[in-house]
Amino acid sequence: MAAALDPSWLNVLGTELEKPYMKELKSFLLDEKQKGFTVYPKGADIFNAFNHTPFDKVKVVILGQDPYHGQGQAHGLSFSVQKGIAVPPSLKNMYKELAEEFPDFKIPNHGDLTSWADQGVLLLNATLTVRAHEAGSHQKRGWETFTDYVISELSNQRSGLVFLLWGRYAQQKEALIDTSKHNVLKAAHPSPFSAYNGFFGSNHFKEANEILIKEGLKPINWQID
Repeated sequence: MAAALDPSWLNVLGTELEKPYMKELKSFLLDEKQKGFTVYPKGADIFNAFNHTPFDKVKVVILGQDPYHGQGQAHGLSFSVQKGIAVPPSLKNMYKELAEEFPDFKIPNHGDLTSWADQGVLLLNATLTVRAHEAGSHQKRGWETFTDYVISELSNQRSGLVFLLWGRYAQQKEALIDTSKHNVLKAAHPSPFSAYNGFFGSNHFKEANEILIKEGLKPINWQID
């Protein structure tokens, strides 16, 4: 965990980072590297979601489960891949849905969602690292405890946020959210295995913007250049 954390998040998460389970997680990650395993994303990118979207700037939260485990894909933002890398199937389906919701949306030729993050979309995975080519290999090592705390503190300290919970795993996190002061939108996961079971036609991107406008906030420009 080589990355520094944005000061706004450090104020919220500082004590959590010092807890024994986080120290154990750090030791585990060091051990992985000492054993010769490649870990994604690189250390400087692990907290990218936080550093592009400061705590007090969060408007929308899109929850993923695990970083991509292929070379050059993961860079610390859920569903996002670096430029020059093939757009993953789930993100392709997100683009298809956006094109349905916004007739002038042009499907990008890359999958870098940094522009969303910079506008206040927290692209948060439940697990923030993974061993190369081994999906889920860093689950149940402490990351979920940490990211559950992130969701809880967003719920406790902020109001009027929009949480997009796609698929059963993300929807389990609703228990951490005070739905009396936040907006929770649920649908199937955009994966090709489930997108036709309710992700397509969910209208979540447009609905999120409508909620933001009602909250007196600037809507997200979902178009990616």
